[in-house]
Amino acid sequence: MVVKVYGSSRAVSPQRVMLCLLEKGVEFEVVHVDLDAMQHKTPEYLINQPFGKVPYIEDGDFKLYVTWVPKVPLLPRFRARSGCAPGYPGISRLPRESRAIIRYYAAKYEKQGPQLLGKTPEERALVDQWLDVEAMTFDPLVFPIVFNLIILPRLGLPADASAVHSSAEKLDKVLDVYEQRLSKSKYLAGSEFTLADLAHIPATRRLEDAGFACMFANRKHLNAWWEDISSRPSLKKLVNMGA
Repeated sequence: MVVKVYGSSRAVSPQRVMLCLLEKGVEFEVVHVDLDAMQHKTPEYLINQPFGKVPYIEDGDFKLYVTWVPKVPLLPRFRARSGCAPGYPGISRLPRESRAIIRYYAAKYEKQGPQLLGKTPEERALVDQWLDVEAMTFDPLVFPIVFNLIILPRLGLPADASAVHSSAEKLDKVLDVYEQRLSKSKYLAGSEFTLADLAHIPATRRLEDAGFACMFANRKHLNAWWEDISSRPSLKKLVNMGA
C-alpha cells in the first residue's frame, strides 16, 4: 500500500519525511495541503491531525502525528495566521511530527536501504542526540532567518533585520560546535549517513536560499559534510519532485 504524506512538498517538515522514504525506497504520494489557504485548519483536516500541522502520514490504517514545542517568536501581524500557542503570546509552535515519522520509517524498514538509525547502541544514542540538536537548536535559529528573508517578502511584509541578525549570530556559535564534531567524524553520528544528517537537509537548503551559504562554506569540515549529504540521490529525486 502506498504511503500518503499530507503536507506541502515545498515545506521543510514534509521534506524530511519524503527524503527518508526516498532513502528507504518506499513508495509514497504527497497529498497536497494548501498552507496559504489554511487548509490545515479546516474541520476535515483536523479530523486526522487535530493539532492542525503538517505533515502527517497514512500508512494503511496507521496514522502518525505527534506534538510540537513552543520556540519561535513571530511578528504580531503574523500571529493569528500562524496559530500561536495558547499562553505563549507571539510564539509559534515548531512541529516535531516529521522527526517521529522518520524514526518510524527508519525502524520499519531497518533492513531496507541505508541503516539510518545507527548500528550500535552508541550510534543510536548519537542519532537521537543530534536529532534533538537539530530540532531544538539548529532549526529554531534557521527559521527566523528564512521567515524574514524569504517568507515575509513573499507575503509583501517587511522583514525584521534585528531578528535575522540575532539568529545568525547565535547560529554562528552553534555551527562552531558542528564544525568541531565533524572534524572528528564524517557524519554527525559516526562514519555512516543517518537520520541525524538527513534531518538537517531541508532547513539548510532554505538557509542557502536566504543567502547564508557562507556560514557553511567558511567551515572546512561542515562544508565537506554539507557537500556530501546534499549530493545524495534522494535529494536529487526530491528536487525533481518540485521540492
